[in-house]
Amino acid sequence: MLLKIKRRAVLFLALSLFLGSFWTQSFPFQSTFEELQEEAEARKALPIQSNEIDNWPTGPQVSAQAAILMDANTGVILYSKNIHERLYPASTTKIMTCLLAMENGNLDDMVKFSHEAVFSVPIDGSKIGMDEGESLSLEECLYGILVGSANEVANAVAEYVSGSIDDFITLMNERAAEIGCKDTHFVNTNGLHDTEHYTSAYDLALISSLFFQNEMLCKIGNTARYHFEPTSTQPDDFYLNNKHKLINGELPYDGILGGKTGYTDAARQTLVTCAEQNGMRLVCVVFKEESPVQFTDTEELFNYGFHNFQVLNISENEDRYSIESTGFLQIGNDVFGSSKPILSIDTDSYVIIPNTVSFQDLDSDIDYSISDENRVAGIAYSYHDIYVGNAYLNLITDNASTYEFDTNMTSTDVSVEKTSANSEPEAEQDTIFINIKKVLLGILIFAAIAITIFMVHAIIANGRTARRRKNRIKRKQTRRSYGHSDFNDFDF
Repeated sequence: MLLKIKRRAVLFLALSLFLGSFWTQSFPFQSTFEELQEEAEARKALPIQSNEIDNWPTGPQVSAQAAILMDANTGVILYSKNIHERLYPASTTKIMTCLLAMENGNLDDMVKFSHEAVFSVPIDGSKIGMDEGESLSLEECLYGILVGSANEVANAVAEYVSGSIDDFITLMNERAAEIGCKDTHFVNTNGLHDTEHYTSAYDLALISSLFFQNEMLCKIGNTARYHFEPTSTQPDDFYLNNKHKLINGELPYDGILGGKTGYTDAARQTLVTCAEQNGMRLVCVVFKEESPVQFTDTEELFNYGFHNFQVLNISENEDRYSIESTGFLQIGNDVFGSSKPILSIDTDSYVIIPNTVSFQDLDSDIDYSISDENRVAGIAYSYHDIYVGNAYLNLITDNASTYEFDTNMTSTDVSVEKTSANSEPEAEQDTIFINIKKVLLGILIFAAIAITIFMVHAIIANGRTARRRKNRIKRKQTRRSYGHSDFNDFDF
């Protein structure tokens, strides 16, 4: 490790004059501390869009240019400030790099450091001192990126996943589009400044939501200190310390699951953090802040979310839908009382709403364009046109059922009708009003067949009756002919 430091010190001295002239040419008007503080105060006055929602909790005035608080599982947005503005993410870019590594790699695979991976990053940038030709496991690389914010490690991981840094950048942009990002364009793996490298608080929250749904990434991203031990492919023994104050203990906060810091002169301080309390897993993104306010603002936003909002299970609270027939379309072993509805709301879905709002205050819309074979419809919930959660209408199967029905239905086989909110709920609070076309069609077909059989039977019966009547007439005529003489009585 000492040899690496000496070698890099020589290179740094050799390039110091060039870097000094480049710095003054690239950033001729560096802001003073006072100017930066004035800009931060001005950003506090920017409008907060979530505060404009009727009966929505008033969020804090943070000094970030853009900020968002989003539930990682549902995508519900609790706090929004300029969330679609395109800004520079700095090293929070590495959240996408690590997400793609986890999705496309194996933690035990070895990642080799090429000349381009090591030397394509600035000498004064964030790195952990890897040399060309050395190797780390992919798991160690993720620690190097998330704990040490190592730029050269991000490049090496990109080459491992896609074969080249350029191909990996293409993958980053494709994945961002798949996730639903509209204001994102990546040009590198690590967030080094480039005017064409940008994202938005909303887009990065979407990416981070997937990141924090992976327990291994949460574990690595929530590591305060990591020890690199020497191996045959990496000879140095050293420690990395996480600069995220909500992770390293400088600013303790309950429920932290991980995060990533970022900084460039153009981006200023950027921060992504995830915390879990009260059944909510919230992702907080703040862009363009001044240190150390990015940490205190994040803490304030978490307090706002956890203290002002509640989680309500949809199946336990929904009483505006009910099954039309309580005993006809059900499955189970006992037709006299132990059967279950064919359709029901999934029990894991929930809404996140202000503490001052009740479930009955929400609006709901039903979507039949669900392609999953076990889901026939989706119900989206909103409050003043703000999305607050969704649930699915699931098809229940019971393999032990003695009485079987055709349950191979699609969304086109079911229609759902909302009952009045003022009507009294039925005994089954979480059931759904349905009209099943296949059953009706089956009844019509059965009726048609029955009518046809009846008509054929009637025709056959009438034919037999006619033949019997005709035979009786013939028999009567025959008996008459036997009793009649060919001679007239008066001829004797």
